[in-house]
Amino acid sequence: MRVLHVITGLAAGGAEQQLRALLPHLTAYCEVAVLTNPGVVADAITADGVPVHHLGMRGNRDLTVVVRLARLMRQGAFQVVHTHLYRACVYGRLAARLAGIPVIVATEHSIGATRVEGRKITAAVRVLYLASELLGHTTVAVSRSVADRLGDWGVPRSRIEIIANGIDGPAFRFDQDRRASIRAAFGLPPNAFVIGGVGRLEHGKRFDLLLDVMADMEGAYALIVGTGTEQRALQELARRLGIADRAVFAGEATNVAGLLSAMDVLVAPSQEETFGLAVLEGLAAGLPVLYTTCPAVDDLPACAAPGAHRVPHGRERLRIELRELAATGAVRLPPPPAVDHYDIRRQAERFDALYQRLLNTSPSGRADTGIGGGVEESAGRRDDSHDHADDRDRDHDHANDHPNDHANDHDRTGHRTPGRANVSGHANARKEERR
Repeated sequence: MRVLHVITGLAAGGAEQQLRALLPHLTAYCEVAVLTNPGVVADAITADGVPVHHLGMRGNRDLTVVVRLARLMRQGAFQVVHTHLYRACVYGRLAARLAGIPVIVATEHSIGATRVEGRKITAAVRVLYLASELLGHTTVAVSRSVADRLGDWGVPRSRIEIIANGIDGPAFRFDQDRRASIRAAFGLPPNAFVIGGVGRLEHGKRFDLLLDVMADMEGAYALIVGTGTEQRALQELARRLGIADRAVFAGEATNVAGLLSAMDVLVAPSQEETFGLAVLEGLAAGLPVLYTTCPAVDDLPACAAPGAHRVPHGRERLRIELRELAATGAVRLPPPPAVDHYDIRRQAERFDALYQRLLNTSPSGRADTGIGGGVEESAGRRDDSHDHADDRDRDHDHANDHPNDHANDHDRTGHRTPGRANVSGHANARKEERR
């Protein structure tokens, strides 16, 4: 099976990192097309052995990208097109239709209550999305809240699947050597209390609260990972607060695991999230996590993530919680059951099964798919791990039930470790041989 993933950009954001993490674990042979702004994640995906095609889209009205994208799809003989993020979903689904692709899937990562990918949701945005959604076959929601929003927009429930984001837990395990090297690289004292934040530097993420509270904590440092339109404003805020020498902005990074090892607590003060991947990564790294909104945690029993504490939006409660943590000193926690619940291998299995099922029912699907034999062999079968949005409750089983009983035999060392490039490159080569 040949799958082309189409994504708007490949800067170091949550959806982009999620795609990178997923690719090595998919059974299908994959390539990636990025509309604009390849960024550091594109380099990392290429190093992992997966081809990345840059379409060079010049703006939202550059309709020529549809022609280039359709040509790429036809030339690559792709059977499945899988789009990610709003712009890629709109243009990618149209191009896939023009190219005659048998199966068109979209993952909706970031539709919030009032904003999508940081931009205000207008009537025009919604109408354009719904028109393009009709061109696809299935829309995947990364959480129940996203599925509910899609349904409220008018997407038929029968066309929505919930497949939660995944995490490669072992890749984020705390590492003392990485902690020491990262702290040395950024000038963080070895014994300082470091408050971390990971995400796009946009207003809705509210990293200003982190800086404001940290300013009152003598000897504490902030380590903020990510880039965005608010970076200069946040740096200026740090200067006004007199903490510029204690606020480190790490910028775009693919080595999130190492940076998490350098922290003592992760703060996620965002008022709106569609999943909350950074919270899970912090938990996998053994960090106590203070968050305001995280569907990934809120959809599970409280015992699934004992190290995560929900803090009401605002400064005062966050200040109290951080002072208590600083007083007790740095504590590393064991990864909680939530990390296993969202295992990336489970997510990959479900996407492979979804591609196969849709190909089975597509009149233009090809017989030799490379997953579980041909279409005839697996016709009529349906993976029990699939959940339509109408039956979403099954997707939120207890986190202490290990989700990976049928995991495939992929490498388990993680996607951000040395040597990953060769492993992924060889895996894609094996997939191509099976094609």
